[in-house]
Amino acid sequence: MKMVILKTVLVFLLAGICEIGGGYMVWLWLRENKPWWIGAVGLIFLALYGIIATLQPANFGRVYAAYGGIFIIMAVWWGWKVDKIRPDTYDIIGAVICLLGAYLIFFAPRK
Repeated sequence: MKMVILKTVLVFLLAGICEIGGGYMVWLWLRENKPWWIGAVGLIFLALYGIIATLQPANFGRVYAAYGGIFIIMAVWWGWKVDKIRPDTYDIIGAVICLLGAYLIFFAPRK
């Protein structure tokens, strides 16, 4: 079970980096007038995100529902470390609630 959890977390993190990083690169291209190739690389990362998510052991709906919680945590972290916007108390509380929800969706014992 520990290896399944470790693999799940690593795949979620890799997918999150691809999605947030790719989306950020497209954002920079379109909103910050960065070169077109930054947007193109971002689109490649976004496509990789879609592929990486298929490595999860659960079904599509459960993976994407749980990933929503992981994405929120990673987006708050990205905003803090990359955009230099420090999360406030409500950001942290909301992110923790989402992470608990993601854990429940993905790892709750089922028949």
